[in-house]
Amino acid sequence: MSSYSELIKNFEKIRSYMREFYVYGFKSREEYNGKSARSYDDERRRMESWLGDHMSFVRTPEGKNVFISIDSRVSCHNPLYKALKAKSFTDKDITLHFILFDILCSPEVTLSLCEILGRIDEYLSGFDAPMLFDESTLRKKLKEYTELGLISSEKKGKKMFYRRTEDIDIDGLNDVLNFYSEVSPCGAVGSFLLDKYENKLDTFNFKHHYITSAIDTGVLADLFDAMSLKSIITVTNTSRFSETPKRIRLIPLRIFISVQSGRQHLLAYESEYNRIRAFRVDYLSEVKNEGVTPRFDELRCELDGMQSKMWGVTASRDRFGQDHLESVEFTVRVGENEEHIVRRLEREKRIGCVEKTDDESYRFTVQVYETSELIPWIRTFICRITDLNFSNKALERQFKNDIEAMYRMYGIEESEE
Repeated sequence: MSSYSELIKNFEKIRSYMREFYVYGFKSREEYNGKSARSYDDERRRMESWLGDHMSFVRTPEGKNVFISIDSRVSCHNPLYKALKAKSFTDKDITLHFILFDILCSPEVTLSLCEILGRIDEYLSGFDAPMLFDESTLRKKLKEYTELGLISSEKKGKKMFYRRTEDIDIDGLNDVLNFYSEVSPCGAVGSFLLDKYENKLDTFNFKHHYITSAIDTGVLADLFDAMSLKSIITVTNTSRFSETPKRIRLIPLRIFISVQSGRQHLLAYESEYNRIRAFRVDYLSEVKNEGVTPRFDELRCELDGMQSKMWGVTASRDRFGQDHLESVEFTVRVGENEEHIVRRLEREKRIGCVEKTDDESYRFTVQVYETSELIPWIRTFICRITDLNFSNKALERQFKNDIEAMYRMYGIEESEE
């Protein structure tokens, strides 16, 4: 029988499975052809060990389909964070970790590498078969912890000295961390900090709880890091239109997060096509920093200007920087004592303007890069729309054809108002 462990070495592998299973829809064992059947079973069992309380299944003619089911009324914490906390380690790793922080027991203890190595030898001398740690291993571990901010280093003369960093008092931040961990990008940081509380208080419940972005935390953190450094990156993009992942070169500019679906997009400049476009974060992996670019501020400013014509994440400009805009206009009927409809138009419009045309009519007009992004919103006013005009006539015809199809479905005659 194959060995099985909840711990993982390569998170990108488990991220791929979780994205395939839970974001795009859990497939049956027979339908999944990305890896071998044994690999499928191992990864499924691993995820079941983390998410057992939130998993359900249904039997179909194709087989048993498993899916995640979360009731936000009773589940206050994102269960997918458990995957980020399942990092594997060797016996030597975990032994060195605890010995090192026992030696550097407080920020007042400052020791050189040689002194720490000597203390470790003393520490292990009482064991029958002590583990051996050489200078190179210890130096790499200290460098890793220094980069993580767990240990601080200071050079005195020719020697480097190390000490534990000051602890930060998070008492009293339970509410802040509960909220941050569930609604913010990279909320996993808040979840890790909450683990320091012996008794976590569940303060918030969420009507719309977007949990799937948790598995993209590592990629998102790399993108934020690159933006803070104003860097160029290379990243692997797995497009839904192609089975072959492509390595592309980008300048990351902003992260856009939908408040309706929780989906995250990277708005970035793609030098190959000389344009700014959107990339779904859940399709990105293996972010590599390629160094600072002098064009970052210029391109960020350009994107900020484009946002006045963006309803969603689409920004349509040609290789010469010329905008390709579409106009949208529709009029709604507002009856007596229905001022809430006007308030809703004003509140929900992201861009564009609302004007009163007569006592019972208000017109919304806007110029955007992509008309189709407004369609779901416009549909919510269908029973009130008296006039509609798109410059994209193909989309206008499709919109009207959809309404006619709905009339037929409900048996409404065209002559009826």
